[in-house]
Amino acid sequence: MQFAYTILYVDNVQQTMDFYHRAFGFEIHCLHESGDWGELATGATRLSFCSRELLAGQDKKSAKSDYNHPVFEIAFTTDDVPKALKTALDAGAVLVEDIQHMPWGQTICYVADPEHNLVEICSVMA
Repeated sequence: MQFAYTILYVDNVQQTMDFYHRAFGFEIHCLHESGDWGELATGATRLSFCSRELLAGQDKKSAKSDYNHPVFEIAFTTDDVPKALKTALDAGAVLVEDIQHMPWGQTICYVADPEHNLVEICSVMA
């Protein structure tokens, strides 16, 4: 068994992928010609996006995300949390929680993407 990808359900796949490219530097791995499915190259595990319209065509409905009441978060590690935070904010992320230095030595902060998904930007755990 291998963890292959996480799928975020979004209103606009192309716009959301563009945000993640600008905010975090991830390159597009694939984008289906319909625009309803795409994947970003994020390492061994892909970050994927599916349109809510495509999901509805499968008789499923996705709730909208709410970073104030999250049911999940995704986390990206970096060697420079302040720089990564600035880049994300410049790309249109919403600041949820500013930079904190945790007692266990990790530096973290939280932003929300345009679809209101919670994203942690953090240093690598030692």
